[in-house]
Amino acid sequence: MTTYRVGRVVTPDDVLENAWIQVVDEDIQAFGRRSEGMPADGKRPEDLGDVTVVPGFVDIHTHGGGGSTYSMTDPEEARKVAAFHGKHGTTTTLASLVTAPLDVLVDQTACLAELLADGVIAGVHLEGPFLSAARCGAHDPSLLRPPLKDDVAKVLSDTVKMVTIAPELENGLEAIRQVVDAGAVAALGHTDATYEQMVAGADAGATVATHLFNGMRPFHHRDPGPVGAALNDERLLLEVINDGMHLDPQVVRVALAAAGVNRIALITDAMEATGMGNGRYKIGNLEVDVKDGLATLAHGTHSIAGSTLTMDVAYRNAVKSGVSLVDASRMASTTPAQTFGWYDVGSIETGKRADLVLFDDEYVVQKVMRAGSWLD
Repeated sequence: MTTYRVGRVVTPDDVLENAWIQVVDEDIQAFGRRSEGMPADGKRPEDLGDVTVVPGFVDIHTHGGGGSTYSMTDPEEARKVAAFHGKHGTTTTLASLVTAPLDVLVDQTACLAELLADGVIAGVHLEGPFLSAARCGAHDPSLLRPPLKDDVAKVLSDTVKMVTIAPELENGLEAIRQVVDAGAVAALGHTDATYEQMVAGADAGATVATHLFNGMRPFHHRDPGPVGAALNDERLLLEVINDGMHLDPQVVRVALAAAGVNRIALITDAMEATGMGNGRYKIGNLEVDVKDGLATLAHGTHSIAGSTLTMDVAYRNAVKSGVSLVDASRMASTTPAQTFGWYDVGSIETGKRADLVLFDDEYVVQKVMRAGSWLD
């Protein structure tokens, strides 16, 4: 049991100033304001200074980072990705895989099952191959395919927790039902759907919109399309890449005003170049150039290809744009955790896992705790 003195603790409803938080083994035991008393447990509290403590981040969409990728069959490479993002505050994550041949996706998922069993990741997100060629972005169009029943069944497993599907594809709605029936989350994305087709996807059981605005037919005032449907449909969680490049900050404000913090999840969509600087990298089998933090395809359309974002930066960008600490924590942690039924993480509450991120006054990460232990 350890009690920590801290500057402030961000809870689901409030910011506690001049606070303390107590951790027992892997869990949060208690927390409060020092002015209201501290636990008399017979141990000297550890003073962490004037830091802001927020819940560990929950990133439901990330492909890689620190020079490594989840799209491989080397579990040690995958562990490097999780460790890299852990240093930036991500304590719960899905490993996202880009479009590849079905046999390759099966092998990659089998590799990542080891990390799920060890608690390193919370599961796998298949972002492809059941996507629209018209909105494929950084997915190899030659590998895209309609989500036919046998193909969907082939890539599903207990390790797969989310699958992105373009609902307008042949068998798209049936595939969404198939994914949901298998116990995974169906997401709508990389789609050229009409408004009505997007709503039909939600009717079929989809509950997530993959990186809102990106990889979707643009919103038009006479043709609202998938963006308009996602903003309007309260059944959908909206992923947002808050790096200032994928979306103008004013567009993020529009999404917040339309949907509210309880329906938005900050994600990174990070690829292997995250944290690595300028240069040429790969996402799947496509080459990507990174310059000043922006990742684009090296050939062809030069589309944005994933990101070099980390969750601490996404959080900081939200706060510096005027979002409250409570609301930023909801978008970065609580809301995505609740969507996936991960009720032991995502917020600072008694009995939940002690996943904590400590920020200084500029919202730069100072320390990260996962399951009661400080990360190196």
